[in-house]
Amino acid sequence: MSGLARFSVNQMTVKQLSLPELVHECEDLGIGHVGLWREPVQEYGVAAAAGLVRDAGLTVTTLCRGGFLTAIEPQERARALDDNRRAVDEAAIMGTDTLVLVSGGLPSGSTDLRGARERIADALAELGPYAEQHGVRLAIEPLHPMYAADRCVVSTLGQALDLAERFPARQVGVTVDTYHIWWDDTAPDQIARAGASGRIHTFQLADWTTPLPRGVLTGRGQIGDGSIDMREWLGYVEKAGYTGAIEVELFNDALWARDGREVLTETAERFVRHVTG
Repeated sequence: MSGLARFSVNQMTVKQLSLPELVHECEDLGIGHVGLWREPVQEYGVAAAAGLVRDAGLTVTTLCRGGFLTAIEPQERARALDDNRRAVDEAAIMGTDTLVLVSGGLPSGSTDLRGARERIADALAELGPYAEQHGVRLAIEPLHPMYAADRCVVSTLGQALDLAERFPARQVGVTVDTYHIWWDDTAPDQIARAGASGRIHTFQLADWTTPLPRGVLTGRGQIGDGSIDMREWLGYVEKAGYTGAIEVELFNDALWARDGREVLTETAERFVRHVTG
């Protein structure tokens, strides 16, 4: 299939496929890039997974995810930092230069958003140099505001950049994900801001469909099924200088219930039709 040179399938899009099955289907369909998740990689074995992907000639565009850096209690913070160092190690072994960070929500009983964001900055001050030593960049992903309480106190690209710009771009940048930022009319300017300092570390796509499911985490729509103009957002990141791979990352129960190869084929076709075609 032509038009797939920049297409990367995030493993979560077809999580019903095992890692070997995903690699096989990518080879068969001519897909050259994948974004992987730590849990299935760990289950398969990090070194074994790296060899499997490498032998297939696939490029790992990102590893998801690190983060959850907002804890107040010292031992909990120490555990989070240790886990993120392991995530950096795993990213390096897998051969990707980008570890996506979901920053974490408010600690139980807290209403202090500013304090939570400052604790993220404190953690990045420790993790950024460690990541750089291993050839890995940290990509802060702002999540839609509906996730601010329990998953991510960083809700906009502006907030993500305010954190990232405290550190060198070779250490910390951002993830631009259409699902989370399409509603924000300041986002195009923030994309330009990120591009000017070389901080767009990955670009991800998912559509916004309604009504949202009861579990909103699995509400990411297939490309072309919702409200987002994917070519418009591709234009913003390209104007900002981004030339890298474009990941499609879908959390969707209906897609997960289908045959994985069928979903992967459909996703590639939608990518060509709505993004690069």
